[in-house]
Amino acid sequence: MFTRRSPGLVGALALSLALAGCGSSTGGEDASGESGETRVFTADNGEITIPADPQRVVATGYAVPVLIEADAPLVGISSWQRGEPLMSEEDLATYEELPKVAGEQAAETNYEAIAEADPDLIVIGVPAPVLGDIDVERLESIAPVVAIGPTVPSAWRELSRKQADAAGALDRFDAVQGEYENKAADLAEKYSDVLPQLKLGHIGEYGEVAKGTFQREFSGSWGTNIAEDIGAAYYGEVKEPGPGSRAVSEYPSVEELPDSLGEADAITYSVKADGSIPESVQYVMDSELWKNLPAVKDGKTFPIQHTEAATYGQAMRTLDAIDESFAPLLEQ
Repeated sequence: MFTRRSPGLVGALALSLALAGCGSSTGGEDASGESGETRVFTADNGEITIPADPQRVVATGYAVPVLIEADAPLVGISSWQRGEPLMSEEDLATYEELPKVAGEQAAETNYEAIAEADPDLIVIGVPAPVLGDIDVERLESIAPVVAIGPTVPSAWRELSRKQADAAGALDRFDAVQGEYENKAADLAEKYSDVLPQLKLGHIGEYGEVAKGTFQREFSGSWGTNIAEDIGAAYYGEVKEPGPGSRAVSEYPSVEELPDSLGEADAITYSVKADGSIPESVQYVMDSELWKNLPAVKDGKTFPIQHTEAATYGQAMRTLDAIDESFAPLLEQ
């Protein structure tokens, strides 16, 4: 379907295809004429029998922006305020119009509102540990439930595809994925003579000023994974890996800046959607240790917006931001 892909994207796509739901069983049509065909789908909560062609879908958590972007037949969603700055105008309008059947937290699920929406499928996009805050059995009495939640940050590619697959919305999803891959390939070619040669480090926005820590993100983290699709190479690894994002990021003290980032040829850092610097990042930049880092002295620090993109459409905005930020590299 697509003519160009970077090697990393090819691997990600192959994995995403392998993770898609599988199996099906066929039924007849109901009184309304809708197909009763079903299939078995592999989700975090097991092998779930779901409609082969869902017509009324409820989405929560990370599934919300994915299924809006994929034009899934949504009849209700959870609130997802953290993702609003990343949405296109069209997707944001859809998000605002859809009935909110849950709040920002999993524990804020409105079971009565979900029942009133009369879904034939419920897609829960929360991390597995948070699933315990939801009465899944109660939801299952309303409609089949598939839980497909986030793991490591870079896994948004495979997980978003699974969410779109469950909702029967792969056509639009695949089209947007193709646009992203072509854009990433173009940028990888554009920066091929300069970017892969740099040893990069990244400062994330989740350091805690009160504790005197900063967030160092490595390969596969929020601030790094999309830049890696165009050839960026982030060095190092987490000293003591933990679950989820802690497998690809850590929180050293500011005093450890020279040890953590002293070898970096260039440093990227997360900024807010409007381009402003988060307090946790500014705290690092105000340190004399930061100002004495070789990459900082060489003027090779680059802000990146939209680092928390978790759909291909959102990630295209991240690519634009990365391209704008890295443009000076082509002038050196």
